[in-house]
Amino acid sequence: MNTHRPCDTQPDLGRWNLPPQRRSAMKADLLRRIDADVAAAPRTAVQRLLVRPVVVLPAAALAVTALVLTAVTGDSLDTPHRATGARADAAAVVWLDQAATVASRGDVPAVRDDQFVYVRSLVRDNTAAFGAPARLGPPHRREIWTVQDPDPVSRTGTLRETGPGAIMPGQTVPIVDGGRASAPGVHRPTYAWLAGLPTESGALLALLREQVVPADGQSVDHAVFDVIGELLHETIVPPPVAAALYRVAADLPGVTGGGDAVDAAGRSGIGITFDDGRSATRNEWIFDRDTFAFLGDRTYFTGRGKRPDVLFHSSAVLQRAVVDRLGEQPSGTDQ
Repeated sequence: MNTHRPCDTQPDLGRWNLPPQRRSAMKADLLRRIDADVAAAPRTAVQRLLVRPVVVLPAAALAVTALVLTAVTGDSLDTPHRATGARADAAAVVWLDQAATVASRGDVPAVRDDQFVYVRSLVRDNTAAFGAPARLGPPHRREIWTVQDPDPVSRTGTLRETGPGAIMPGQTVPIVDGGRASAPGVHRPTYAWLAGLPTESGALLALLREQVVPADGQSVDHAVFDVIGELLHETIVPPPVAAALYRVAADLPGVTGGGDAVDAAGRSGIGITFDDGRSATRNEWIFDRDTFAFLGDRTYFTGRGKRPDVLFHSSAVLQRAVVDRLGEQPSGTDQ
């Protein structure tokens, strides 16, 4: 039997409400100001950033600004892993093919349209003061409930973060798209929508390339890689589609794999990343070495030239479940 945790009073976030998917969100207008502030730096050092909207608050915006400036000055927490070629490098192809094989045999619960997908993660974000070198804060808990309704909805889910480093600790925050109603799709991926995707990797890649909207300075394939990462992170994906998504990633030039990586929970695994030398950010997916399960991800501001990359976000997926109400926690959830 599920343990029910009702939603708290909903705060009015006004203009800071943005659509879901992933954790460290940045607004484009802020980035334009950052570009102006660092105009003296080489253009390749800072390009426009991929916006990954969930809920953005003023404190988070300051942290993002600090990180961009840190990236320009060359302070870092890790080093880049880059590649060139017509598709993913050999190590990434091997790992993604194995992950696809395992995913195709997976057993995930089907989700009804009147239910909600629940995902619990640990997240680490930048906590450095404005202009200071990047510093990841302690892990904090992130819980998200996503609406599965096949009709357009104005509220697409609920988010709650708790613990040190959370922007609004303990607050249950509605996720909305600026008051607009959103239909299921690549940016609101319901289980039913995912189940309807093609499972042949060529057809799926063509669909994703058509539907993604790259950020300024970002290639279409980079946008595809990032969207796949979002689908893997905070959804429940039918096994045939999950396998197809991994095989799509293996067909993207700029994807590399095989390096050691550690998620926000301290679990060691293998990293799969994308960098074609164009974007100001890169994501790294982390897989368990033995089971090939998706563990979490890390996000960097990319250094150019001799500047190393700057790690500014890390996550670890701990639990996925299907629940009947927004704010409900599945049985067995750590309190």
